[in-house]
Amino acid sequence: MFHESLVEVGPVLSMPVDLLRLLAVPAFAWAAWTDVKVRRVPNKLWPPLALYGLVLLALEAHNAHAIGGTDWRLFLIATGLSVGVVVPLVYAFWLLGGFGGADVKALATLALLFPTFPEFFVEGTKYPLVDTAAGAFAFTILTNAVVVGLLYPAGLALLNLAQGNRSRWMLVGRKLEWRALPQAHGRLLEDPEGFTRNGLDVDALRMYLRWREIDLADLRERAEELRDPATLPDEPGHAGDGAVRTDGGEPDAAADRTSTAGEPSDETADLADPWGAEAFLDDLEGGAYGTTPEKLRGGLEVVSEREAVWISPGIPFIVPVFLGLVLALTYGDVLYGLLSTLGLA
Repeated sequence: MFHESLVEVGPVLSMPVDLLRLLAVPAFAWAAWTDVKVRRVPNKLWPPLALYGLVLLALEAHNAHAIGGTDWRLFLIATGLSVGVVVPLVYAFWLLGGFGGADVKALATLALLFPTFPEFFVEGTKYPLVDTAAGAFAFTILTNAVVVGLLYPAGLALLNLAQGNRSRWMLVGRKLEWRALPQAHGRLLEDPEGFTRNGLDVDALRMYLRWREIDLADLRERAEELRDPATLPDEPGHAGDGAVRTDGGEPDAAADRTSTAGEPSDETADLADPWGAEAFLDDLEGGAYGTTPEKLRGGLEVVSEREAVWISPGIPFIVPVFLGLVLALTYGDVLYGLLSTLGLA
């Protein structure tokens, strides 16, 4: 038994719309896995899902209109809130830098796929367990994702404690050996002056290394030489977008060489363009994730000299979105349930 009262319009159209929507869940599981691995989700994933959502939305509209009355009005309200409020809201967060492009596309697609609250009965138990008067199921997915995301700093702190990395940055970052950086994501929390919240993006570091056609081990081994812009290649390599390679390409090599941290030498300071930072950024068409020559130079000094660095890994937000979706389909609205328990809703 599902929440729709279905009209007899043939064997396909009479299938429960909510059940059909569940077919999209594995796609979001795959998107979450991809986001963890490379922090990127292919754009080609979203158009078919959005089209599928529109088809199901049209089918649900047909069913609700056939019933009429309250069902039709509630459908219009929920759909209006989902498409007319949630989609612009997540787009505004993207403009403010709070979401990545893939995050916005995932949430906008979910707004089309799950505009209304579903109902599933399994062995006499109705799911989701906790309903809310909000009406738009996409709101529940979004708030669940935020709640899940808020648990991330606590998990990060526990991981750092288990690894013996105690620092005031343990809630927002993790400490990595330099060998792990080529496969890492996030921003450096260190520059030559100390800790910073606006360090070099590790994707930009990968872009620079590929542009110079070297790896991180080379950078550390030949740091004094490579600081001189005269050593830049005549024909630089393709910088790409800084993604971790998972297609069989050679990963950045690691070496056993160690070194001690230190400040840039006076000779480096006298160079016109240390590390060729300006030349690198000038050669790019779209920049490197907000990197400036100064930020790039500072990051290169850090990774070329220190054995381990703190980085802010950020949150691959599609993971909380997927978990928020699963929670919404099973438990329901986590925030509403919590507020109800506290007597605030």
